[in-house]
Order: sequence, then structure tokens, then C-alpha cells
Amino acid sequence: MQRVLGIGNALVDIMTRLEDDSFLEKFNLPKGSMQLVDTDIVNKIASESENFDKKRTSGGSAANTIHGLAHLGVETGFIGKVGNDETGDFFYKDLQDNNIKPLILRSKTESGRAIALVSPDSERTFATFLGAAVELSPSDLNDEMFMGYNYLHVEGYLVQNHDLLSEIAEKAKKNHMKISLDLASFNIVEENIDFLRPFAEDFIDIIFANEEEASSFTGKEPEGALDAIAAMCETAVVKVGKKGSFVKSGNEKHAIDPVRSSPVDTTGAGDAYAAGFLFGLANNYSLDKCGKIGSVIAGKVIEGTGAKMDYNKWSEIKREINEIISV
Repeated sequence: MQRVLGIGNALVDIMTRLEDDSFLEKFNLPKGSMQLVDTDIVNKIASESENFDKKRTSGGSAANTIHGLAHLGVETGFIGKVGNDETGDFFYKDLQDNNIKPLILRSKTESGRAIALVSPDSERTFATFLGAAVELSPSDLNDEMFMGYNYLHVEGYLVQNHDLLSEIAEKAKKNHMKISLDLASFNIVEENIDFLRPFAEDFIDIIFANEEEASSFTGKEPEGALDAIAAMCETAVVKVGKKGSFVKSGNEKHAIDPVRSSPVDTTGAGDAYAAGFLFGLANNYSLDKCGKIGSVIAGKVIEGTGAKMDYNKWSEIKREINEIISV
């Protein structure tokens, strides 16, 4: 099986259950939003929610995808930056405990944290302190980090740092890797479109986008966006929520049905889909099977809280993947 390396913002996700929404009002956090906060605010939120029901996991978009791949038995590594603190130690150890090779840089800045405040109706509100995660720079990277891997998965939040993304692409291509990019956020796509389009055409082999991101990137509706993206790179994936997804490579195109599920929390659904799809590619499965595997994992992760799943869920996923690949 081929090996996959991820690179992105190294964040620790802290899923925190609220008894009511008054906590959001206290910190002026619009329900359902993602707000960037400074170190004082994130520490105050953490302190005042200390006795709430919470769960801590390593996170960040690309890290979530790499975790999924590792659970499926793929050899993986992850490049990111954390602080010299207990949170950074937790992130590093969580990678190790999940059989992911940590290629982690350290900073004097506090580690990044994403506090996900989950309301009683399951709506999520994020207070995110990026911290050391966004200090990853071109000078942190060396050729050795990329050696021995076949695929590089890059999260779209890095698109804002053009020099870093260019250095990542140069080192990946020097090592003959295929690069996959998850566009991550429609507003980041819009803000960086003049850089992103030519960059994608020159360096990216696989692009993942949801409906909004695909529209921002191409100005087209999902299927038209799929065709436009597939003309830029080897493989295009456009996810359309409850309707499933579309995948295309060359002249081959498939509509992938969604998996029936009982949604609780959509955190990490796109990251999980990417894990399944890349797992399929790493095993040289057909394009439609790659999409179906992605759909299975995305459908399972939204049945629980947060972007991580327990052993029983992964056992279900592996059984369903075996059914897909045996056909």
C-alpha cells in the first residue's frame, strides 16, 4: 500500500458540551460561527468551562484526514507546528498513539486550540486560537520530511500563506509525490483566487471541494464546477452534502450516493471523506469505489460528536469497505 503525508494547522480540538446557550452570549460568540480569538479569550473560555463535559483530540483538517487513513492501516505522517507546552505534547503523543509519524516543529508561542462549544441542539460554535499552528514557515521544511511518501494531503487553510504552499509543492514534486488539496473554506478560496487557480493547474493532482468552495473556485454549479476542476488536475471531487458527491478523472465521472445515517454533528465530515477517498487511491481502487469509501466514512463520523470515532465505528467502516471492494 502507498504512504500518505499530511500537512496543515496542528490544533487540539476540545469538544465542550453546553447546558444552554448563555455561555455563548457571555463571550459574544454567535451560535454556529467560527470565531478566531486571542490567547486571553481562549484561556478564559477554557477556565470557565473547566467543569463541563469535554473531550480532547488532536485536530485540524489535514490531521483529521491523516488520522482516518491511519485507522484504515495506511502508513502516514503529519507535518505541523505546536508550542512547547502540555497541549503540544498532547498533540504529538496523540499522533504517535494512532501510528502516525509526528514531523512536528516547536514554537515559543502557545499551541493552537479549537474549542468547539456544542449546544443542546448539537449546533457547534468554535472559538479558535491558532497560536503556533500558523507559524509553520518555508524554512521549517526539509526534503527528508517528504521522503518515502507517495501522496501529500494539504489543507486549504494553508492557501493564505503563498510562500509556504509554494515550498510545500516544490518539495513534494521533488520527491515525486501526488498532491491532494482540500479547499477548506469558500472565503479563503475567494480571497486567494488569483494565486490558487494557477497554483492548482501547476501542482495539484487531486482537489476536494464542497459545493460552496467549488462555486467560489470556478463560478459554476456542482457538476459544472466538477468539470472545470477536472480540467485543471488529475482528479476532482465535489461534495454536495446530503445529495452525496461527484467525482471525475479524465473522461470518467461518477455520482456517488450518500450513505444513510443519523446525523448528530457534522464536524470532520469532509476530512473523513478525503481519508476514505485517498485510502482508495492508495490501494489503486477504481474511482467510483474511492468515492463510495469516502461516503461511508463521512456518513459514520457525523453520527457522533467530533471528528474522531471509536473502535466499534471503525470496525463497522472496515466491514462496509470490504463489501464495496469485493464487488
